Amino acid sequence: MRRLLLAAACLLPMAARAACPEEAAIARLAEAILANTPAPPLAGMTSLADGQCAQDRLVGLLAPRLGRPVGYKVGLTNPAAQQRFGVSHPVTGTIFESTIALRDGAEVPSRFGAVPVIEADLLVRVRDEGIATAGRDRVAILRHLDQIIPFIEMPDLVLSGGMDGPNLLAINVGARLGVLGAPIVPEASEAFAARLAAMTVVFANDQRELARAPGTALLGHPLDVLPWLVEDLAKRGLRLRAGDYVSLGGFSPALPAEAGRTYTVRYGGLLAEPVSVSVRLR
Repeated sequence: MRRLLLAAACLLPMAARAACPEEAAIARLAEAILANTPAPPLAGMTSLADGQCAQDRLVGLLAPRLGRPVGYKVGLTNPAAQQRFGVSHPVTGTIFESTIALRDGAEVPSRFGAVPVIEADLLVRVRDEGIATAGRDRVAILRHLDQIIPFIEMPDLVLSGGMDGPNLLAINVGARLGVLGAPIVPEASEAFAARLAAMTVVFANDQRELARAPGTALLGHPLDVLPWLVEDLAKRGLRLRAGDYVSLGGFSPALPAEAGRTYTVRYGGLLAEPVSVSVRLR
């Protein structure tokens, strides 16, 4: 009996690794992403840990083409999105140099990805590694940020079907492109934190309003995404570093990218005058 138990114990690490997709399958997924071709879901994953394993391998394959990693994307920052994917918390992806390369007013091909979508977001840049000890004190968090940036995220959902929590993680939470507005220097004050929560984010195209949400749509407060991310990274032996960018999550549903449309995200109530960022899809 003891021998059987020892043999089973030896097999546990192998079993834990077994559901992480084979490297060849992840390589095919990377090829599909870079070719803007929809791919089937990765089979055999049974947990978010399997999806994270796939993501770690995928990021290494994409970086030579998309640029070095420059920070993180936090997805599923509202209960409705979590319910859709069958998870009870947000998920993290890696963003690349190409994700932050475009500026307000950019013109981008509508087929910028295999399954291209577009959504209202908000980006922050980390001032220093003290953010790891800021906890959930929002004013303390603001002290460790040097930019808050209007941001249109342009994810690539990649898969032809079968999207679940593990596969969402496996495709790097869809991180692909984004368009940045003019940076805002944050104030480390209760008043500024309150305006972040109370602001109204409006997502529209050149025909109509598409979505509207308060700042509280992201985990109850946009800054509350950061301590969650700090904890998530720490579980993997990682941490936020000076200069890292963080995409805080979607204020709007991810909508299909429509050619010939100009999309704008407008943030009202954060500053004395509304700020915005736009992109045109051709």
